This record gives sequence, C-alpha cells and structure tokens, in this order.
Amino acid sequence: MPNIKPISDLRNYTEVLKEVDTAQRVYLTRNGHGEYGILTMAEIDELDRYRAAYKLFAKLQQAENRAKDEGWIDFADLEKDLGV
Repeated sequence: MPNIKPISDLRNYTEVLKEVDTAQRVYLTRNGHGEYGILTMAEIDELDRYRAAYKLFAKLQQAENRAKDEGWIDFADLEKDLGV
C-alpha cells in the first residue's frame, strides 16, 4: 500500500524520511492531489540506468532502421572512411 502524506508533514521531515525505503516510496500531496514522490538514491540511480538503456535502445533501433532503408556500409568502406 502506498505511503501517502500531506506535504505539511515535511515540517517533521526526519520522520518522513525514515519511512522512505526502496520497497516503499513516500508520496506527498498538496490540497489532496499527488504532487511529489520521495525516492532513495538507489531508486534514482536505477531509474537513470533504465533511462540510459532506453535511449541507447532507441538510438540502436534508429540506426538499424536507417541501415535497412539506406543499406549497410561495407567493412572495407568503413576502414577507408576512418583512415585505418
């Protein structure tokens, strides 16, 4: 069950932060509506890794689609373009 608290509970932020865990986020509401979420650094790092992986996958998919449309470059031509 989510841990939902009014933002006014941040007056005693140390108690609120004690409730933050990787298994349980704390959500803060303002005027009864969800406004903020408190995450641990481990969760933020994990989200950053997922975001980076998603961006990499999107770029790889874009490159594969371009290669299908325009054709693949020959390895000899690649070496020539790179000056190897």
